[in-house]
Amino acid sequence: MANNKHIAHDLLTQAHPAPLAASIFVDKVLHKPLHLRPTSPDHTSQDARAKRRIQRLRKKEKSQRRQKVKPLSAKEKRDSGIYEIPDTAKKYEIYVPLHRMWLGYVWEILGMNMDERAFVTANSAGSKLASADYHGAEVTVVRSKCMGMVGLAGIVVRDTKFTFQIVTKMNELKTIPKKHTIFGFEIPQPVSNQSLGQEAATAESKAESASLVFELHGSQFENRAPDRATKKFKQRNTNDL
Repeated sequence: MANNKHIAHDLLTQAHPAPLAASIFVDKVLHKPLHLRPTSPDHTSQDARAKRRIQRLRKKEKSQRRQKVKPLSAKEKRDSGIYEIPDTAKKYEIYVPLHRMWLGYVWEILGMNMDERAFVTANSAGSKLASADYHGAEVTVVRSKCMGMVGLAGIVVRDTKFTFQIVTKMNELKTIPKKHTIFGFEIPQPVSNQSLGQEAATAESKAESASLVFELHGSQFENRAPDRATKKFKQRNTNDL
């Protein structure tokens, strides 16, 4: 018989009687179920390749997360001095082109054209100037609780939340607090090149070239330049000066 030739049957007959060995052989060896996974080699290779790819992407993402540069804190920025203006940059002539660019910026937001004389009122220009950027504006301290600051004038090189930093014509950097201070600035009327080339200036041309004078209450202006673009200002009396 084929069963007698099987090595498992021979081993069982050595340990058990012949009837018991035959029963164990039939139940445990011949009729034992084999649990096989119904997959092909192609599917196995594809799953393994996809698994390796996922692991590779996760490892790459983890390494990039470690290499991401952490932003500097406010203290680290102050200690590094990235906001400080060097002595070589504290010259009035350097910021004159910046002031000219600022004038063009103000002319645009106020709708002042070179061909027509602009009609600007406090109601029409107040909200626009309140949300404007003053980097490059030439301001003068009109009134202040600190009498030593009255009369200081220069181009704004840094507009912070609580201060204006200006460079004067004497090539000095001055930090002026906004609180309890009123700043004045002028916006000249834009003049075309043709009017500049004329030798005789009439009374009408003098009127067109007159500057618009504004005053800025620093106590109501304690905001950074980006924050003022979306801030709604309300008119209120200022009794601190």
